[in-house]
Amino acid sequence: MSHPPEPPRDRLERRLRDLRVSVTDRCNFRCVYCMPRDIFGPDFEFLSRQEILSFEEIHRLARIFVGLGVQKIRLTGGEPLVRKDVETLVALLAGIPGVEDLAMTTNASLLPQKAQALKDAGLHRVTVSLDALDEEVFHAMTDTSIPVSRVLEGIQVAQEVGLRPVRINMVVKRGANDGQILKMAEHFRGSGQTLRFIEFMDVGTTNDWRLDDVVPAREIHQMIDARWPLEPVDSEYPGEVATRYRYRDGAGEIGIISSVTQPFCSTCTRARLTAQGELFTCLFGSRGHDLKSLVREGATDEEIRDRIVGIWTGRTDRYSELRSEATRDLPRVEMFRIGG
Repeated sequence: MSHPPEPPRDRLERRLRDLRVSVTDRCNFRCVYCMPRDIFGPDFEFLSRQEILSFEEIHRLARIFVGLGVQKIRLTGGEPLVRKDVETLVALLAGIPGVEDLAMTTNASLLPQKAQALKDAGLHRVTVSLDALDEEVFHAMTDTSIPVSRVLEGIQVAQEVGLRPVRINMVVKRGANDGQILKMAEHFRGSGQTLRFIEFMDVGTTNDWRLDDVVPAREIHQMIDARWPLEPVDSEYPGEVATRYRYRDGAGEIGIISSVTQPFCSTCTRARLTAQGELFTCLFGSRGHDLKSLVREGATDEEIRDRIVGIWTGRTDRYSELRSEATRDLPRVEMFRIGG
């Protein structure tokens, strides 16, 4: 019986395991930490249909990545559900042998009408971005007229059709929504859904990031632990980004993603493919590697495979471990392009 080749490892001995695919750079929200409206307004030019990868092109690249050891694929954006017929792509990816986990990150506003089709197509689970339960705070964070109730409905429908476990991601920004931490924890305790708190990160260059705006993971943990005692939980797999805790009273668990104060670069196994076919090896990368041209100019699977291996084996990224005044003004790809 033949065994698949050993996944490539980078210069720091990190193997390739996860692929994040941004299927569109467009979104129906204008979150302040991702697509602030004063920059991404009605006159902003997003990618044309011809510039973004087709579903067939994404499928081909994903199949090559899986052949190199990728086991997890996550669809992101922008907002992936604004891409027409995205469930068709889900079905293509679900049919690739070796994909153990097929997930999507979404703002859930379109999930009420899309969840069943996504489940039927083969999606395993969803992660929902939700930064507040209070309507006023939610709208200040997302700059949208869509109500919180729509997002909560999307979460509920996803749970009901079997896209679970549903995870909820809350980006915490001091002075903006940190007053919602306990309210969010209380709402999702006992729900069977896992709430994860994410330190506000300096992804891209448009979100006016300052270190003073970061609520450290330790502070988030202490706040919740004081109200509902927590105990640590072991990671599910090497490279898991969230530090996990469960409530001692059995009401489920939370996760905290601490890219700023407790970087996890040393275990990062993620590659990122943008909607226009660029491969990035770091969320904070400044330069992508063009795979779309290879696909569209007739390269063979072997040639594309060799290119990906060459990129990964030369990887030295560890931005979060090096973050300092010296890195502050480095160019970085924007969140809506790389998919978080």
